[in-house]
Amino acid sequence: MLEKNDIINVSIVDLTHEGKGVAKINGLVFFVDNALPGEIINMRILKVKKNIGYGKVESYVKKSEFRNEDLDSDYLRSGIADLGHLAYSEQLKFKRKQVVDNLYKTAKISDVEITETLGMETPYAYRNKAAVPVRRVNGLLETGFFRKGSHDLMPIEDFLIQDKEIDRLVVFVRDLLRRFDIKPYDEKEQTGLIRNIMVRRGHYSGQIMLVLVTTRPKVFRIEQMIEKIVEAFPAVTSIIQNINDQNTNAILGREFKTLYGSDTIKDSMLGNDYEISAQSFYQVNTIMAEKLYQTAIDFSDLSPEDTVIDAYSGIGTIGLSFAKQVKQVYGVEVIEAAVEDAKKNAALNGIENASYVADSAENAMAEWSKAGIKPDVILVDPPRKGLTESFIKASAAMAPAKITYVSCNPATMARDIALYQELGYKLTKVQPVDLFPQTHHVEAVSLLVKEQSNED
Repeated sequence: MLEKNDIINVSIVDLTHEGKGVAKINGLVFFVDNALPGEIINMRILKVKKNIGYGKVESYVKKSEFRNEDLDSDYLRSGIADLGHLAYSEQLKFKRKQVVDNLYKTAKISDVEITETLGMETPYAYRNKAAVPVRRVNGLLETGFFRKGSHDLMPIEDFLIQDKEIDRLVVFVRDLLRRFDIKPYDEKEQTGLIRNIMVRRGHYSGQIMLVLVTTRPKVFRIEQMIEKIVEAFPAVTSIIQNINDQNTNAILGREFKTLYGSDTIKDSMLGNDYEISAQSFYQVNTIMAEKLYQTAIDFSDLSPEDTVIDAYSGIGTIGLSFAKQVKQVYGVEVIEAAVEDAKKNAALNGIENASYVADSAENAMAEWSKAGIKPDVILVDPPRKGLTESFIKASAAMAPAKITYVSCNPATMARDIALYQELGYKLTKVQPVDLFPQTHHVEAVSLLVKEQSNED
């Protein structure tokens, strides 16, 4: 009988989709952080349930040849780099396996070409956006990251996967807050002023936006702080205050105040310029987002006569990337502010053949159908939960020749592809793309082609 705090010798046989090691003993499956396939460990049992248990590494008996020994364990403990202990070449294989396994398990697909994961040359310091909590630790204002599954702040200066200039600015602002004796937020007591520091940096433009998230509007001596920030970081072209007075895990509140410079920063992607606001959704890894979008464009094999629907269009980044190659782009996005951004971005790039509506994707499809719009390609880029059944049916009913699916979750992608196959679409190829090196997340682009029936 296995019990909590027992220490047992186990072999790690697999990784879960979240990168936890898997051990099997006495009919139970144990999940263990910081353990890799091929390793033999002495495992302390943390918790035992009916069929599963959780353990932690007490000591390594045999380590994997693919273990990255250079990783600071803080990055694992905080979840910043939950796959960072695995060599990068193996991370790419792990991500492809996630896509292969899900397609087989959920959609019974095993005969489709799934290429090797597209990876990064330098898989560090890629994030163009940071949201860093500010708390008091041992009596001192600190910035860092929460320990996984908790709200205990671990002070961290180098975030490994963030743009180094962002890291530098966060530390500079932290030191200023200490100097000006600004009180950090205390969740339990609901006291203190500064909750989070958010930074965005244009990968190509270098422009930086700093967002200070506070519990109330008034910040003592804010003008002097701004002066020092801009003097030390001339690339800061936007400083914004966000007021979040709610007892919530949400980082941003509803109220924004521009304290310095402009409301947005500019950056470019695949040759188009974009205005990015504090709340814009913009891919955090510009280099790999360009590869992801280019893959989707290549898979779609667009021609100048094509009409394309861009579902879940965000601020327009995918649709506007290929708008000049096609006849017309119709975009739909449920977030109104993003739709306004997409319209501005189309104008900014002189694109006149892209129109955007704020609606649910299903409703927009129904309206476009009624209006007699016949897409040649439907491109979807849904959130992690994937597509709704009603959207899948509505999109298939429009009978495009191709559906290009950009996914950030192989499990929901496989589920959705299974339904598309029932509706007469065949999966022809898949390309996994690594947008988040050192983490377990994987993106993929899939191409579905309409099968010819006798009625076609």
